[in-house]
Amino acid sequence: MTLAVYAYVDLLARNAFMTQGQCSIEVARSLGCNRWEGFYKVALPMARPWIAGGIMLVLMETLADFGTVAVFNYDTFTTAIYKAWFSMFSLTAASQLASLLVILAFVLIFLEQQFRSRMRFSETKKTQSTPRIRLFGWRKWGVLSYILIILFFAFLLPVGQLAVWAVSSFSQDFDARYVDFLWHSLSLSALSALLICMIAVLIVYSARRYSGRLMRLSVRASTIGYALPGSVLAIGIFIPVAWLDGRLNELVLKMFQVDVGLIMQGTLMTVLIAYLIRFMAVSHFPIDSAMHRVTRSIDEAAIGFGLSGWALIRHVHFPILKSGIFTAATLVFIDVMKEMPITLMTRPFGWDTLAVRIFEMTSEGEWEQAALPSLTLILAGLVPIIFFMRQTEK
Repeated sequence: MTLAVYAYVDLLARNAFMTQGQCSIEVARSLGCNRWEGFYKVALPMARPWIAGGIMLVLMETLADFGTVAVFNYDTFTTAIYKAWFSMFSLTAASQLASLLVILAFVLIFLEQQFRSRMRFSETKKTQSTPRIRLFGWRKWGVLSYILIILFFAFLLPVGQLAVWAVSSFSQDFDARYVDFLWHSLSLSALSALLICMIAVLIVYSARRYSGRLMRLSVRASTIGYALPGSVLAIGIFIPVAWLDGRLNELVLKMFQVDVGLIMQGTLMTVLIAYLIRFMAVSHFPIDSAMHRVTRSIDEAAIGFGLSGWALIRHVHFPILKSGIFTAATLVFIDVMKEMPITLMTRPFGWDTLAVRIFEMTSEGEWEQAALPSLTLILAGLVPIIFFMRQTEK
């Protein structure tokens, strides 16, 4: 699980350190700090909102994980919810356990936000990026070995095994359906990343302008969904959508004597709503951390130069928030690409994705047949990740 979710902290911390600039480190050096002291006393504390946000994502991802803990037979909230639902057929017990999971996630978010509520993490002016430090001798080989070990166990080893299985099953498994699987996965991921990032930006701006207790509570509530197992969230979305469809159908039938059938069920709208609730936290934490760099003094200076409204957002705020938005879009895109329970339970008829194909094969014990869609999923996700990483560097 560490090898699967460490990227949450890595991407956010990388964004934090790349956008800090050189000024703070130079001031620390001028006050007598060496390179290591400047990092631990200045750079690392300033990156804490990003690191804390990544850790919160890891905590909620771990709380909601089912597949890994089920395979290794380790009892958690999610396995208990699954057993209560599908083994004991008790929706009440499953709902109670899911409610406890939500409360636990809410407490974690509340404590983290309270801990950093009075701290500020912003540069006073734009400075040059900190130059890369060239390593020599044992330090260079030590860092290189550390990175290569992670790369081997997190990527090369599993992908190599998948490649071996995919080659053996390619001739009998590959057909034209994979084009549809790939298109469905990419289009859903792109639409979700765009929609969720836009709403996350609106939430962050609202919280910045209206900093009351009700607004803070609403923001915390909007990020709770990431701690919910996908299957629980899918049922929670499906029940009110089915009820609303029934009421709308009755209304149209009464007014126009026309049976319109299902309006929202089995549509992409339902899928995107479920994704929005599930992955809002993934988008919110990077954008909210980037918003810490947009200080009141920056707004006042821009207004003094005649900028206001959309011009202020376009010319001042967006360039500062851009790296956080790209990081958020990367994380959402990756998560939606591999999301299975929500897609399986709320997708339109025939709208299969690579993740659904993998689930169908593994549920039937066809591990080698699942290798090809798994490898396709990995390769399909690499291209947008590389694009987003390049945009973040710029």
